[in-house]
Amino acid sequence: MEEEIGKITHYFSKINVGVLELTKGKLKVGDTIHIKGHTTDLFQKVQSMQIEHSPVESASVGESIGLMVEGPVRENDLVFKVTEEE
Repeated sequence: MEEEIGKITHYFSKINVGVLELTKGKLKVGDTIHIKGHTTDLFQKVQSMQIEHSPVESASVGESIGLMVEGPVRENDLVFKVTEEE
């Protein structure tokens, strides 16, 4: 099951970091996400994330977080949190 949690607002290609603006729910290290957009379709586990250059374990609505991505992402790509079917 997938739940939309936010969108990519910026991508730093040199360091493979996407900036995710959380608009719904929470995200923590270890969660699996699906980044989907016009040319993007990427599943990955969240390895690490930062807020204002400081490592954090979790983030919630209204926060913008930087996270390492395993491939190029684009502004306005949607980000979904992947959860196991209950």
